[in-house]
This record gives sequence, structure tokens and C-alpha cells, in this order.
Amino acid sequence: MRLIKYLFLLFITTTSYTITTAQEVQASKEELLALSPEWKGERFADGRPKVSDKILARMKSVSVEEAWSVMKNAGYGYQVAENWKLINPDSVLVGRALTATFMPARPDVWKAIDSVGKKKGKRGQNTWPVDLLVNGDVYVANQFGAHRNGPTIGDNVGNAIYTKTGNGIVYDGALRDIEGLKEIGGFTAFYSSYDPSYHNPPGDLNTMIVGINKPTQIRTVTVMPGDVVLGKSGVVTFIPAHLAEKVCTTSEVVRLRDMFGHLRLREGTYTAGQIDTRWSEDIEKDFSKWINDHIKELPVPKETIQEFLKDRTW
Repeated sequence: MRLIKYLFLLFITTTSYTITTAQEVQASKEELLALSPEWKGERFADGRPKVSDKILARMKSVSVEEAWSVMKNAGYGYQVAENWKLINPDSVLVGRALTATFMPARPDVWKAIDSVGKKKGKRGQNTWPVDLLVNGDVYVANQFGAHRNGPTIGDNVGNAIYTKTGNGIVYDGALRDIEGLKEIGGFTAFYSSYDPSYHNPPGDLNTMIVGINKPTQIRTVTVMPGDVVLGKSGVVTFIPAHLAEKVCTTSEVVRLRDMFGHLRLREGTYTAGQIDTRWSEDIEKDFSKWINDHIKELPVPKETIQEFLKDRTW
């Protein structure tokens, strides 16, 4: 009899755990570790890759073309999303992605997900990801383009996001309270549309959250939590964490070569044909000497230049 009672309790406990786990929308640390094996650097406590603040600062000077080229050569050719509406269009958005995925709501699934959140003291599914944001994050939300009765971000949530991150959002859906959002200094938003309505749980359901810090889709891009977001000129690129430093370094070397080439063209040292094609060994030697002579004056980290020069034989 005792054995039967034990087995029954074990069954109930295991079943309850399985159901609760199935209703959890936030990725576990184990899941994040398994999905980002190429990242060898620091991580947040929950397992999300934590690209350094220094890399994020360098990333602001990277062009979309430079980032795309490095990613394309590494096999990541579809990491660019275009055609966004913008708040603060002249700003550059750079940060670590914290991802959220919403789907069209159905009452039974919405209730199952919401019940787990309520047991943890959570209210309002649209704020669950926001509660996890930290400084330097970018809130990246797949709102499946939801428009009427779809907005989960207005000026209140926008202020909360900016307070936590000092940053902005990439939001594939409709925003509301655009005028209020524009009043938040430094809040840079890439979004799909505007609508004055809002999502209406639990009565008139339209959206429900199904994933936090899990892989998500933004337009034609697969975005991973911890990816570095680079948004400028109406385009957003999502750079895998393990490629972020390479993207920065490649961009900086290209920038130096452009500076040198333009200088020598203005001086009349070389012709456009010489600079606009593969450089000769003499030009490469001249370039190496130039960056070494001006290492303290150039707008590129000294460490990057020293690393670049280390493998050059002239």
C-alpha cells in the first residue's frame, strides 16, 4: 500500500512538473547554453551571451554593409531586416538582444500560460520580458505584425524599457502612444506600424506571449537572445554574439584603409586605379607604416591596430 501511494505521489509530482514546464515561456539556462555553443565569453546569470560594453561601443561605428559582409562570409547571410518605421531616426541602436515572441491568442492557451505567471506574481504578459531587461539590452519582439488591438507597447511600457536599458526596441508589430514615445529622449524604436488600440486581455484576446529569450523570427531573420543588434538608416542587423568582435575589427581595418587611401589620393601619391583595386605590395607597406606612425591619432582602438600589424611582415 505504501509503495502504491509513493508511486501515485511520484506520478502526480512528475505530471505537475511536466505541465508547468510546458507552460513556461522563458528559456532555461540549459537551453540557452545548448543553443549558443560558439559563444565562449561571459554570460548573464540566465545563460544569455553577454557581449562586452567595449564591443558594443565599437559597434556603433560599423556600417550595415561591413556587418553583412562578415556575417555572409561566415555563413550567416540572412541577418538583415529592412523597411522599418522609426522613432529617433538619426540615432544608432546598438545592444544585446532580449527576445520575446507573441502569437495570436486563443483562450485556453492564454489561460494556461497566464496561470503560471500569476503563481510567480506576474501581471500583464506584455511586461514579462520588460521585467528582465538590463542596461545595454535591446528589446526585440516578434509581435507577428499585429495591428488592430495588437500593440503591447505604449508610452508607459516604453518609459520602463528605456529606464532599464538606456536603449530602444525592434518591434515587429504596431506601437501606440507614438507622441509620448517620441518624448522619451534617446528611445530609438524600429517598428512596423502605428495603431491607437491596445491588446485587451483577458476579455477580447488578441495576443499572448509564447517565448522569452528563445529563438525568434523578425521578418526573415532568426534572432537569438544575446545577438548584437545594430540598427541604423532604417535597417536592423542581428549579429551572432560570437561574430561581434570580428565584425568590429573588420570594420575598423576597412575604415583605416579608406582613410589612408583617401589621403594618398588627395596628395596625388597614387591614382584612383591603384587605390580602387587590389593594392600592390608597395602600397601595403606604405599603409602599414602610416598606421604605425599615426597609431595614437587614429579613431580605432590601439589594440586593434597592434593586432593587425602583428601578422604583417613589412
